[in-house]
Amino acid sequence: QVQLVESGGGLVQPGASLQLSCAAAVSTLYKYGMAWFRQAPGKEREFVAAVNWSGDTTYYADSVKGRFTMSRDTAKNTVGLQMNDLEFEDTAVYYCAAVYIDPNRVASEGVIPPFTAANEYDNWGQGTQVTVSS
Repeated sequence: QVQLVESGGGLVQPGASLQLSCAAAVSTLYKYGMAWFRQAPGKEREFVAAVNWSGDTTYYADSVKGRFTMSRDTAKNTVGLQMNDLEFEDTAVYYCAAVYIDPNRVASEGVIPPFTAANEYDNWGQGTQVTVSS
């Protein structure tokens, strides 16, 4: 089990920016696929962004593409989510997620893209609230 701790949420106005951070208690991020999901009240958890274990590929949900940027700091074992031009619809609890990537799987499959389904991840943070309101 991997401990993930998110931070950086808050209350902002439409058009503002926020930077989320997720600290992962792992030896190295090079063994993990990482992602951000969010869940608004009354809605299912939805994919926001993900990076694969090697860090060379990042996927984004269409709703955030061009506004959000996911980053990874392998020296600090953290992932970030820079959110710009926030909209009312971005209001949600944001969760960091991680999944261990078996080196044997990498050896047999080669390139493993980022996972965008929540059920691919087995480690979750407690979440951080982002509220966009005027």
